Amino acid sequence: MSDGLAPRRAAALAYLAVMKERRTLEAALEHTPDFNAMSDRDRAFARAIAATTFRRLGQTRTVLNALLSRPLHETSEGAQALLVTGATQLLWMDGAPHAVVSSTVELAQERNDARKLKGLVNAVLRKVDREGREHLKQTLPRDNLPEWLRESWRAAYGPGTLSRIANAITVPPPLDLSVRNPEERAMWAERLDAQILPNGSLRLSSVGDVRALPGYRDGAWWAQDAAAAIPATLLDLKPGASVIDLCAAPGGKTMQLAATGADVTALDLSDKRLDRVRENLGRTGLKAALVAGDARTFKPRQPVDAVLLDAPCTATGTLRRHPEAGWIKREDDTQRMARLQDEMIKAAIGMLKPGGQFVLCTCSLQPEEGETLAGRITGRHKQLKESPVRPGELPGLESAITPAGWVRLTPALWSDKGGMDGFFIARFVKRTG
Repeated sequence: MSDGLAPRRAAALAYLAVMKERRTLEAALEHTPDFNAMSDRDRAFARAIAATTFRRLGQTRTVLNALLSRPLHETSEGAQALLVTGATQLLWMDGAPHAVVSSTVELAQERNDARKLKGLVNAVLRKVDREGREHLKQTLPRDNLPEWLRESWRAAYGPGTLSRIANAITVPPPLDLSVRNPEERAMWAERLDAQILPNGSLRLSSVGDVRALPGYRDGAWWAQDAAAAIPATLLDLKPGASVIDLCAAPGGKTMQLAATGADVTALDLSDKRLDRVRENLGRTGLKAALVAGDARTFKPRQPVDAVLLDAPCTATGTLRRHPEAGWIKREDDTQRMARLQDEMIKAAIGMLKPGGQFVLCTCSLQPEEGETLAGRITGRHKQLKESPVRPGELPGLESAITPAGWVRLTPALWSDKGGMDGFFIARFVKRTG
């Protein structure tokens, strides 16, 4: 039976990799020694510690700073990682105090940059157990956002929506599924004990091993956040229509498009990432042509009926699923992304037939990667005309449609149902004249 050291060590090492190297949390864990050799249970525990650490990082740091004689950032990196992940277990995960403290002290003994501070680690974590919850009363969920992100969202959405978003992303998300055959939606909802959301996604309140659920092996459905499932539904596709899914991996939108009977080409820069698309297409029995290539230079054999571009972005709308995202991005990242986005949009327009449909989306809450980006399209690309989204196309999300006919989704929406990721969506048509 595991003593809990290995997953706690992995969580602390992953925290350091995310903060120092700006790696994604999953990549940080995968590169942690011995992580892949752990039992499923220990890997799940390591992921839970690490994810909760980033969901509650601001509040946890505030508590630690209140209990330390010197600011947390003046402590060695190794001691910081152990204090933060240890305090996370005590404050947010109902960790058994003795097990958390003793294990964390033992991990401090392993590290050259923490060994001399193991007495401090021991004392501070004991204080966290005794006094930490009282200090938490002086914090708010929005404290878990980096300052630049918090102020950006306050300016874009107002303090009320900022608070609702901050509350939503502290909660681990439910599991959403897209069903291959819409006529089987009610049947799968019953078999999976799932809720049917207004957009047709199925939502399960508990998240376990997806592969063990009924219908997985049969390819009857795939995991896809409800917000991520919306862009593909805004293309009006007939069977046999030609459509290109740009930046396609991991393939949720590709499968949605293929399920309509369309002739789909899925393009992604990474052939390795396309392996997952291949796997999912094989499991679901859906078909698409897969192309590894650069969306900025790809040219189809002939113009197509539709293009869906899920453009590269800062992904700040996905903090529910990737809580480290806010901590590995920087305020100027949106500016660096802008040129790439503009080049991809220009290329996508060139792939379209006259009269062809173009849907642009980003999984970002930053206006620069949503409303501002769509405004640039209308100003620069006269061969496109806007195709506003109508309320009847988004049942249950009519309030997300902007006056311009764009769609702005935030984690504050459907809070009574478990929320959703943040997305921006705009639709255009290529002029025929």
